[in-house]
Amino acid sequence: MVIWPRSCVIASSVAASNQKSEQIEIGPLTGRGANEKTVVPKGDCLLIQLQQRFAMSEPHATGASASESGPAFADGDKEGDTRPSVSGGFADYDLARPLGSTAGLRQSLTAYGDAHFALFLRKAFIKALGYGESALARPIVGIVDTRSGLNACHANSAALVEAVQRGVQLAGALAVAFPTISLHESFAAPSSMFLLKLMAMDTEDMVRAQPVDAVVLVGGCDKTTPAQLMGAISANKPAVHLVTGPMLPGSHRGTRVGACTDCRNNWARYRAGEIDMEDIASLNEELVPTSGTCGVMGTASTMACLLVALGMMPINGATAPVVSAGRLRVAEQTGELAARLARESSTTASRPQDILSRDSIHNALTVLQAIGGSTNAIVHLLAIANRHPGLAGTVTLADLDRIGRCTPLLLDLKPSGAGYMTDFHAAGGMAALLTELRPLLQLDARTITGQTLGEALDAARFRPFAQTAIRLLASPLYTCSSLAVLHGNLAPRGAVLKASASKDRRLLQHKGPAVVFRSAADMANRLDDPNLDVTPDSVLVLRGIGPVGHPGMPEAGLIPIPRKLAVRGVTDMLRLSDGRMSGTAGGTILLHVAPEGADPRSVLGIVRDGDIIRCDLAARLLAVDLSDEEIAHRQAERVQDWAQTAANDDNDDHHHPEPWIARQTLRGYRGLYMREVNQADEGADFRFLTAEGPGRSDKTAAIVAGR
Repeated sequence: MVIWPRSCVIASSVAASNQKSEQIEIGPLTGRGANEKTVVPKGDCLLIQLQQRFAMSEPHATGASASESGPAFADGDKEGDTRPSVSGGFADYDLARPLGSTAGLRQSLTAYGDAHFALFLRKAFIKALGYGESALARPIVGIVDTRSGLNACHANSAALVEAVQRGVQLAGALAVAFPTISLHESFAAPSSMFLLKLMAMDTEDMVRAQPVDAVVLVGGCDKTTPAQLMGAISANKPAVHLVTGPMLPGSHRGTRVGACTDCRNNWARYRAGEIDMEDIASLNEELVPTSGTCGVMGTASTMACLLVALGMMPINGATAPVVSAGRLRVAEQTGELAARLARESSTTASRPQDILSRDSIHNALTVLQAIGGSTNAIVHLLAIANRHPGLAGTVTLADLDRIGRCTPLLLDLKPSGAGYMTDFHAAGGMAALLTELRPLLQLDARTITGQTLGEALDAARFRPFAQTAIRLLASPLYTCSSLAVLHGNLAPRGAVLKASASKDRRLLQHKGPAVVFRSAADMANRLDDPNLDVTPDSVLVLRGIGPVGHPGMPEAGLIPIPRKLAVRGVTDMLRLSDGRMSGTAGGTILLHVAPEGADPRSVLGIVRDGDIIRCDLAARLLAVDLSDEEIAHRQAERVQDWAQTAANDDNDDHHHPEPWIARQTLRGYRGLYMREVNQADEGADFRFLTAEGPGRSDKTAAIVAGR
C-alpha cells in the first residue's frame, strides 16, 4: 500500500471530480518512475487534492517522531486495502473507511449512532479551544483536577497541573485537564467518607467517558486518593497518582506544631483546662501554616505511602512537601510517565488491574504496619482490593493482622511517634523506608513505571545516612502489630486497634464497665454531664456511627475523655465504637466494630451500661461478659421493639427511627448510600461498585421485615 506523501503531484484538477469515470489517473510521485501512473478511486483523489491544496499537517509533522510517539492515531491503512491512505484531518471524514483507531480523540465517542459525525462534532468543539490537527492526533493524557476554594489540601493543584502538562508535552503527548469532585475532611457533612463513593463514581465515569489514553490523578486529602484509585481500578485505563504533598509544620511558643495530631492533643488540653482560650486561639493560627495535607502520619500521608507500595505512584512521589520545588519536579516527571503510558497503552500491561496484585497488597499492608499508618487506610485497602476482579474477596482483616505480627513500626512520626512528614522526607522518604523493609517485601510486584518494586528500589540507589526518623529493623519504635485486629462476641467480624498510638499501654489488656452512648448526638449531650456515672476504669462505648447507622461512618470514634476526668489528669481510656477516627489521632481506641450497632444482629447494638467489656491485645480478644442466651434474648427484644414502632406509625411520610429500617424509604444519595454500603470489614463500599457487583448477598443483610 502506498502512503502518499505531501510532495506528490496531482495531475488532475478539482474539476476532475466531475468526470463520470469512477477512477482517475494521478502521478508521477516523488521516488517513482517518471511515466508511472497510479489509478485511485475518484473520491480518494479529491481528498488528496484537498489535502495538498490546504497543506494539512501530518499527525507526526511536529514533536516526537512516529517511532518515538507510538502508533499514529489517524486512521491507518487496513491490510489488503489498496486505496491510498488519506492522512491528516481529512481521514476522519472519509465515510468509505471505518474509524479503525480507538485511541486518542477517537475513543469514548458520544453515542449519536454515527461514529464519523461524533468525531466530526467533537473536533469542531475542541478546536474552539485552539487545538490544531497535529495536537489532536497525539496520545491524550487526562489530568484529574480536584482544586476547590474549600480545599486547602489541594491549593497547589493549579501549579501541579501546569507542571504535569509540561511533562506530558515534553514527552510528545497532549495534556487535557478536567475536574471532578473535591473532598476536604473539614468541609464535608456529615463526613468526607459519606462522599467518597460519589467521588469514586465521578472519577470512574469521567475517566471512562473522556477521550484519554492515560490519566494523572491529582489529589491528596484523606478520602481523595482512595476514591480516585477505586474509580481508576473500575475504569481500568492507565493511571498514575500525583499527591499534592504534606504541609510544613508551624511553631507555637518555640514548639513545632502541625495538623492534625497537635490539633486534637491541644484541644484535649483545652478541655482539661491546661491551656486557656488565648492559647487555643493562638494555636489556631499556626496549626496549618501552609496548604497541603496534614503533616503527620494521618490518612492522607498514609495513603500517599501506600500508593507507592501498591505500585501506583513512583517511589519519590509521596513525601516532597507541598511548597517545595521538588513537588513540582515530581509533577513534571509524572506527566512524562503518563505520556509514555498513553503511547504504550495498547501494547503494555499498564492498567490498574495489571499493576495491582496479591503481592502489591502484601507490600501495602507491610508499609501500613511499618509507618503506624491510619486505621482509615484499612477500610480503604479492603475497598480497593474488592474493586479488582482478581482480588475481590481475597483480602481480609486476617491478612492485616498476620502481616502485622512480623512487621515492626519503624517510622517515628506522630501520632505513634514524635516527628513530622518533613522529617520523613529529609530522612530519605519512601526510598529509605522501603530499602530498610526490603527483606519483608514482595520485590517482584509490578509498578506503574514498568519496573518491579525491586528494580525500582535498585534504580533509586538510596544510600543510607545518619538520621532519626526511620528506625532500623533491629531497633524499631514498636516491635510488631502497630495495627491489630481483635475478635470476640462483641466484634465477630473484627475490630481494629492502633496499638502503637495508645497513650496508656495498660489499657491494652483491660476490663471495665460499659458507659454506653446510643449515638454521636447522645454522646455530645451527656459526655460532660457532671452526673455521668464514669470512672477512669470505665469503657466508653459509642454505637450508631457505623456505615448505615450514621451514613459516612464519621470520625467520632475518638471519644473525648469526659471533662470531669480530664481535669483530673486522665488522658486515655479504653474506648470502642463502630465508627472511625482520624489517622492523626491517638489513644486506646477500638474502631470499625463489625457488624455495626445498627445491624439487628449486632452485639454492640445490645450492650447496656454496666456490662463488663474485656479487651486483650495479646489474645486478640474483644468481648462482653454476657451469655449466648442473654445476647439472643436482647437481640430478639430489640427486633420486637422495632416492629412495634413500625406498627404504631400511621404516618406514611414518617421514617422509622432505626436507620436499618428507615433506609428503605429514604430518597436521593443518602438513601442509596444506606441501602448499598457494605460493612467496614468489606471496605464500606457500595455493593454494586465492587468487582462482584450487586448480585452478591450482603453478609449483614437485615433480618427484619422488608429485607
